[in-house]
Amino acid sequence: MTALPAIIEEASPIVRTRGGAWFDPNQVRWVIREGHGAASINFERLMGVATPMFVHGFRKTLIWYAENKSLRHLDNMFQRAEHLFKHLNEGRLEPLHEISEVSLLNYHSSLGNQKWYLGSLAGFLKKWHALGYHGVTTPAITLLNELRLAGNIKGVAVLTMDPHNGPFTDIELESIQAALNNAYACGVVAKDDYLLAWLFMLLGQRPSQYALLKVSDVHAPKIKDGSRIHCLKVPRAKQRQAARLEFKERLLTPQIGELLYEYANEVEKSFEGKLEDPREGPLFPADSTGLQPAGMEYHQEADSLARKLVRALTKLEVFSERTGDLIHITATRFRRTLGTRAAREGHGELVIAELLDHTDTQNVGVYVQSTPEIVERIDKSVAMALAPLAQAFAGIVIADESAAIRGKDPSSRIFDPRIERSCQPMGSCGSHGFCKFSAPIACYTCQSFQAWLDGPHEAVLNHLLAERERKLTTTDMRIATINDRTILAVAEVIRQCEAHRETMELAAHG
Repeated sequence: MTALPAIIEEASPIVRTRGGAWFDPNQVRWVIREGHGAASINFERLMGVATPMFVHGFRKTLIWYAENKSLRHLDNMFQRAEHLFKHLNEGRLEPLHEISEVSLLNYHSSLGNQKWYLGSLAGFLKKWHALGYHGVTTPAITLLNELRLAGNIKGVAVLTMDPHNGPFTDIELESIQAALNNAYACGVVAKDDYLLAWLFMLLGQRPSQYALLKVSDVHAPKIKDGSRIHCLKVPRAKQRQAARLEFKERLLTPQIGELLYEYANEVEKSFEGKLEDPREGPLFPADSTGLQPAGMEYHQEADSLARKLVRALTKLEVFSERTGDLIHITATRFRRTLGTRAAREGHGELVIAELLDHTDTQNVGVYVQSTPEIVERIDKSVAMALAPLAQAFAGIVIADESAAIRGKDPSSRIFDPRIERSCQPMGSCGSHGFCKFSAPIACYTCQSFQAWLDGPHEAVLNHLLAERERKLTTTDMRIATINDRTILAVAEVIRQCEAHRETMELAAHG
């Protein structure tokens, strides 16, 4: 790797980051890897943009940030500063020599709605000047102290239930879960992707915390009756300390817990002969080991795990009932969803901070203040309007029983005398396996359901809407809305049946 010119080499040949990684600051490119994060700082991108003396002061300030801040913050400061430097260098005949108050004012006015760029960089520029390195003038710091700089506004996505970056609605989350389960059952989603996605949904932790997980963090102790409870020791990752010093025990649901325990044993066996203690292997390993520090061999970076989640869920092509478009998947949205749902259930800031692994409550108040987007009243017209967008109906509409996969098997008929007293079937089940879910409510969102064209679907919709209204007056909103996705699925069946009948009538009148 190319070194910097000797005239500006550092007095210290090696630097230790806050997270315990070591790197040579004299290199043109810093490639730094900690247990769950990485940073790549390439000074070649500044060649011709700024003078060597200016870059020297910039680098010395970045060294301080590497020693005292997180790698993500270090990387963000480099990117924000690079944006500033290149803007200030536009139209100049000579490379940038210093940052003045006039240049900052011009940059500030050019940002438009992105003035938080300078707001997030102001602290870095002030530290640069305070450390005494060349590059930022005193009048520039005076200006920064006088300007009212907007920071990157936090909490807006949660407060507004932003459909792109905010929490998922219940229907969106249930749609993701159903698609994920179906894809795993069909072999479309691998076991590690399936479990990683469910951990994001159940626990809402940061990607960095999942990147730090090891096989030994999965536990299944036996209790008095001989059964097992399944737990996961989740490392704390946002504290000012080395990784994996503190943990929080999280209980898992039996279904996911059992599968995770089985998966952890498989990963442990895969590291036999590779690691001295296979149980110290990462729970979600990389294909190969690289620059990881000792004890973190084969661990993926946090960003890599976040991309793994997005790839796995994006290919499922799940639609939002709010936008009619594919749901935008990010790791952060699952975290925001967990906080929002906890607030809706009546939990206060202390409980939400504990769930999200915050050290205090200063960043969780937004969840308590938010008013999640819930349709308090759904009537038939609303359900029919939302149904095509939600795409909750997973089965098919058939003309009659003769077209069903198990058409000659009377046990495949789906009916409910509580909804339709004459026991007229709603459709047929195309699955040959045992189903533990309650028919017909669960059937409309199942891919094995074959809805009959003349089935009493209107009666099912009316029953579900009446039950929703009743629960709104006798229970809370969470209980009352539990079948909202099914309501949209039934409405979609009704819509498709009407379309089929219209097509048949047109054909008949030829």
